Amino acid sequence: VIVFSCSPLPRLLQFAALCFYAQNSVQSPPNFKHHVTEQSRLSDRTSRRLTRTYQLYSRTSGKHVQVLGNKRVNANGDDGAVHAKLEVETDSFGSRIRIKGAKTGYYICMNKRGKLIGKRKGRGKDCIFTEIVLENNYTALQNAKYEGWYMAFTRKGRPRKASRTKQHQREAHFMKRLPRGHLLSERRPFDVLPLPVPVHPFNKRTKHSHHQRSGGH
Repeated sequence: VIVFSCSPLPRLLQFAALCFYAQNSVQSPPNFKHHVTEQSRLSDRTSRRLTRTYQLYSRTSGKHVQVLGNKRVNANGDDGAVHAKLEVETDSFGSRIRIKGAKTGYYICMNKRGKLIGKRKGRGKDCIFTEIVLENNYTALQNAKYEGWYMAFTRKGRPRKASRTKQHQREAHFMKRLPRGHLLSERRPFDVLPLPVPVHPFNKRTKHSHHQRSGGH
């Protein structure tokens, strides 16, 4: 004997089960910011590295960051100075870079005391910095090994202890600038392009029609 129940309880249970299934089947949207952050921390050892050449203008000292031959780093370089020319290498697909003095070949690194020093080999995380573009269009450079520690200089161009630095401080703000004369050396005069050569040469028929249009002259 089959008994049909008219009670609304089974229908409510079915509806609750469907709601529970729908809530658990909906996936949350992907967190792209988290993905980019995680991938930017991975060093790229296979792709061809991009190298750029520019200067770092210090907002406080009014001079440029330079790497000297005695492995010291300061922000007292004049525009176009030899030691102020920097070679910046990409370390990942994100914004992690390594900064090297073009003249001395020393990389700018940071030790455990928060002091900036120059090293011949810059493969360690202490020699990697993350570029952070700020709202005022300046750039802050955070060390990859010591998060929260930034490259910074005083008004006299001396390196500031990184453990006392913050992202919003003027001492940690820099502006990228091309070395003096860089654009002038890259300029090339305009070339005079020759007139295009016809793809199909004149045949007898085209020569005859051209002769008729010109009146036989």
